[in-house]
Amino acid sequence: MGNLLIIFITAIDKCLQTPMWFFLKHLSFIDLCFISVTVPKSILTSLTHRNFISITECATQIYCFILFICAELSLLTVVPYDRHAAICHPLQYEILMNRGACLQMAAASWVSGNLAGIMHTVSMFSIPFCKASVLGQFFCDIPHLLKLCCTQPNLAEIGSIITTTIWGLGCFFCMVTSYVYIFSTVPKMPSTEDRSKAFFTCLPHLIVTMVFVTTACFAHVKQTCDTPSLIDLLVSVFYVAVPPTLNPVIYSFRNKDMKEALAKLLR
Repeated sequence: MGNLLIIFITAIDKCLQTPMWFFLKHLSFIDLCFISVTVPKSILTSLTHRNFISITECATQIYCFILFICAELSLLTVVPYDRHAAICHPLQYEILMNRGACLQMAAASWVSGNLAGIMHTVSMFSIPFCKASVLGQFFCDIPHLLKLCCTQPNLAEIGSIITTTIWGLGCFFCMVTSYVYIFSTVPKMPSTEDRSKAFFTCLPHLIVTMVFVTTACFAHVKQTCDTPSLIDLLVSVFYVAVPPTLNPVIYSFRNKDMKEALAKLLR
């Protein structure tokens, strides 16, 4: 509901048509889709006690999961670049972040997510499964699917993993570079109010990104066990459900402009 409300308000309010809100609207839509891939099926399973998912459903879940997680990481990379342009190059901001550039960056996020989703889904389900058909997870996840394979991962899946890892490291490097420039520029601002505003605009994004990236890396890098532990499930919940739930609160509902737009809508 929070993500839907942000999408609706940013679409109808003329004051929220800036590049920052354009990207946050896309981020809210991705969060809405990302949490819808795994959580509803998990809730249905818990209510009906039918712990079953077909190969087709599992492949669809893998594709959508990779698509939205990669698109989210791309947008989480674009947001600090937008803040870097606004804080470090305020006079050139409208040129750097014109409508065409914003559309291209948003399109690149979706395209990269689609390519990653297709690569992993095709390569993953080209491997035969012959071991126990029980996933130690509440959704179809690549590390747990690999445990069910008859053979070692093929070259296509290894290549997909390497490509996605390099791309993820590139996104992380771009985020770090943007924040280095931002935090080196903020202390030079003459006004205390401007420094505080710039700092508190970037801090929530940094916190959410670090939680999302560290939990996702921990869940996929650590060796999977045949019997899932409570820690494994908690880590999965953290990067699957917590960021999409907290993003509306951290990014938008604490923002003065969003509060005013929401109050205007209620009136």
